Amino acid sequence: MKPEAVIFDIGNVLIEWQPERYYDAVIGEERRRAMFAAVDLHGINDQVDRGADFRDTIYGAAEEYPEFRSEIRMWHDNWLDLAKPAIPQSVRLLRALRAQGTKVLALTNFGIGTWAIATPQYEFLKEFDHAYVSGHMGVIKPEPLIYEMVEDDCGINPESLLFTDDRIDNINAALARGWQVHHFTGPQGWADCLVSHGLLTPEQAT
Repeated sequence: MKPEAVIFDIGNVLIEWQPERYYDAVIGEERRRAMFAAVDLHGINDQVDRGADFRDTIYGAAEEYPEFRSEIRMWHDNWLDLAKPAIPQSVRLLRALRAQGTKVLALTNFGIGTWAIATPQYEFLKEFDHAYVSGHMGVIKPEPLIYEMVEDDCGINPESLLFTDDRIDNINAALARGWQVHHFTGPQGWADCLVSHGLLTPEQAT
């Protein structure tokens, strides 16, 4: 079935999200490994993605782990350096789909505060027909409720949705609801998927 709408994840699909890489460059791998072993920074970020205040959550964690206070605060203070760069071919695919008249949505684990920082920096984040942002929804992937909320809001049958995400747990949750899915491991594989579904020509998918 040809999809009626294409749904993009954002982190590691449209924008690289590799906090460990940032910290390795700034504080060194050894210090980074020690910090990530002691502090569940990704788990703390999940709180932000559920709608918690960005600064309060990160700064609160920094006070809980004073030995890493300055490094943890970087997650907030230098957030754009963690969330970069854009993935150019994925952005071109988003725009090519829109140019063809395909409805293009986003479904992303993103905080209210981080979304407000990202959208002025990355203009393409404003180009979706609708962006479903977990912080505003109060629920994160891969919890089934967030997929149900998307279905209810967009009004498109699950089997007519094509979703890509870099995390297999998020993909499996969408698959369980009957969505068409593509596990994103790189933009060329995603381009090939869109061509195979008849949404783009090979020339449009470059």
